[in-house]
Amino acid sequence: MRDYYDILGLDSSASQDEIKRAFRRLAREHHPDVKKNDPQAGERFKEINEAYQVLSDPQRRSQYDQFGTVSPMTAAEEFRDFGLGSFNDIFDMFFGRRPAGMDRDAPVRGTDLRYDLEISLEDAARGVEREIEIERLDTCPSCFGTGAERGSTPETCPTCRGSGQMRYSQRTALGSFTQITTCNQCGGAGTVLRHPCKQCRGSGRTPLKKTLTVTIPKGVDTGMRLRLTGEGEAGERGGERGDLYVFLDVAPHPVFERRGNDLVCEIPISITQAALGDEVDVPTLDGPAVHAIPAGTQPDDVVTIPGKGMPDPRGGRGDLHARLRVRVPTNLSAEERRLLQELAKLRGENVKPQKKKLTDKVKEMLQ
Repeated sequence: MRDYYDILGLDSSASQDEIKRAFRRLAREHHPDVKKNDPQAGERFKEINEAYQVLSDPQRRSQYDQFGTVSPMTAAEEFRDFGLGSFNDIFDMFFGRRPAGMDRDAPVRGTDLRYDLEISLEDAARGVEREIEIERLDTCPSCFGTGAERGSTPETCPTCRGSGQMRYSQRTALGSFTQITTCNQCGGAGTVLRHPCKQCRGSGRTPLKKTLTVTIPKGVDTGMRLRLTGEGEAGERGGERGDLYVFLDVAPHPVFERRGNDLVCEIPISITQAALGDEVDVPTLDGPAVHAIPAGTQPDDVVTIPGKGMPDPRGGRGDLHARLRVRVPTNLSAEERRLLQELAKLRGENVKPQKKKLTDKVKEMLQ
């Protein structure tokens, strides 16, 4: 790894202002749009940016000076909520400009994006690849993110002469006071675009659509999210891309109810099947499975088929629980009624059959 001071052309005693000026000069000089015929320009620009990120941070610079290397950022430092971006972006959101002295040339990470994706229970069980289309702010293909028309470059602001600041002095009875504010013309950047890019209007980014393939693993559930690193919005001034978070929603199923990794369904059976026992087809996500039900099955009894539930992303699979619903026949023939009455006599049951009302008979005839 090259020495960061050597990359910026500085010695180890350089001040923060010297580091900032060196970065601005080198970033403009080695930008890929300026060095169009140099295949190494992109790597050189990335190297300059990395050196600046370390040396412009007093804590990381001190670590680098002492050990010759720096530790990666912590999870807290890397975290950014959706749409908020950096502190500089929040300041711009409310005040429309950055305070004087804040570095406008520093790279800014792109915004993270969210996409809500609905999938079926079958897709969640088997795992699937889905194509999605998103619209995001992407690096402008016309100016390559510089904001300037091809063949032109940002020019030093004539108002602040490149400092990004304006000084106003005022004499009062208590003495002389100097107020420093952000330059109104360049917004603190120190440069202005005489010929802004027509496609992105000088912003360096433009909305573009992109189709992505999302790989959904087995066993996912509603509320889980997938992270697609680097598929968020493009950063500004060479900053890294944001990420895309795909939030999953498993649609309700007409047959199965999900309870964790287990599935629950209902199976209708007749009173003769419940009394005598039988083999019935139980629906599963892999197709019908034959299962025996014992004689004397009661309404709402549950049969369980192990390993026919949902896969667990960590391994294994849940069970399938089928609740048995005993159906009582409503339209008995004369012979069926006679046989049921004989059964009642054999079991010693004193049953007093009820005659159907005329309205019920008419309804049966119309069915």
